[in-house]
Amino acid sequence: MGIVLTVSDLSFAYEGGKSVWTDISLEVHAGEVLSILGPNGTGKSTLLRCMAGLHVPSVGQVSIEGRQVQKMSRKDVARAIAFVPQMHTPVFSFSALDVVVMGRTAHIGAFSSPSAKDYAISEQAMETLGISSLAHKSYDETSGGERQLILFARALAQEARILLLDEPTSHLDFGNQARTLVLVRKLADQGLAVVMTTHFPDHALGFSERTALIADGRLQGYGRTESVLNSEKLSDLYGLPVDVFTLEAGEKVCIARAT
Repeated sequence: MGIVLTVSDLSFAYEGGKSVWTDISLEVHAGEVLSILGPNGTGKSTLLRCMAGLHVPSVGQVSIEGRQVQKMSRKDVARAIAFVPQMHTPVFSFSALDVVVMGRTAHIGAFSSPSAKDYAISEQAMETLGISSLAHKSYDETSGGERQLILFARALAQEARILLLDEPTSHLDFGNQARTLVLVRKLADQGLAVVMTTHFPDHALGFSERTALIADGRLQGYGRTESVLNSEKLSDLYGLPVDVFTLEAGEKVCIARAT
């Protein structure tokens, strides 16, 4: 499938601060998952926020099918891109369903209320993630893992064609990690473009067509996952020996050897 999002020669620095990274170029394809890996503090989340139009890059541009994100209205961006952050602190005491319905904002008129259709789409998103039982629970009483699934459901309800997921499994138990990654793969197979940051090379190896490596303020590798995620590049990325093994069924796993 075609390219839906392009990152061109992107650099970012916080106002009055040092550069986070420079000269990053990536392409995001419909029907594929792109994983972004890198040590803590390398700006993976910042890159996603630039892709979503939430941060303005110092240099370069992000485009959705030829349209510069910074020149698009927030509603048009929201119809194209759904962003799921790592952390979200509630300001008011909404129910979990109310939070998911907020994903419908780009489809609702400025002076209109959510319709029965909006609620039905939101309830279906919660059912897809297996969290229908949380619908009427106060969002500020949910656990970190439950909040992550609620925010994912909000992104599904948004019906965008590009999903940006910032460490989507970081607060989840082993079972929900697996279920979430399988859903990510299924969404890509249905034609969505997915970008996710992760600290787990195994997740990229198992679910991503393409992978980008960020460290030391630069893109250290980008391409087909099987080519990028090898022992040499992973060892350089994390600063310790990493072995990549192929199991009998063909899956690859990574083992780090701390010294």
